[in-house]
Amino acid sequence: MSQFNAYHKNARISAQKVRLVANMVRGMYADEALDTLKYQPQRGARMLEKVIKSAVGNAQDPDQNNGRGFKIEELVVTDVRVDGGPMFKRIRPRARGMAFMIKKRSSHIRVGLTHVDEI
Repeated sequence: MSQFNAYHKNARISAQKVRLVANMVRGMYADEALDTLKYQPQRGARMLEKVIKSAVGNAQDPDQNNGRGFKIEELVVTDVRVDGGPMFKRIRPRARGMAFMIKKRSSHIRVGLTHVDEI
């Protein structure tokens, strides 16, 4: 079973925000997923859209697929993972000399596409 993967590592958005749109496109055909994400207002939808386009490009490249390129209509989004990445830690001054930690979160976005016949 061949799966075509694409990654966006250290995306400067929290994983929780991207998971909302990732759950929406899991199991869709790749062209439907791109059409759906195009009209979503979330910033994470733009990032996920780029990763899906990259995975489609990997699937369409005949050099990687034994001389065979796949059409976008034949690909299904089977695996979408959004994992937490490294955090930037900043200190925010508070009242009476205290300090609170601010965690600027990042995430790793992974998309896997599979051909329809292999599901």
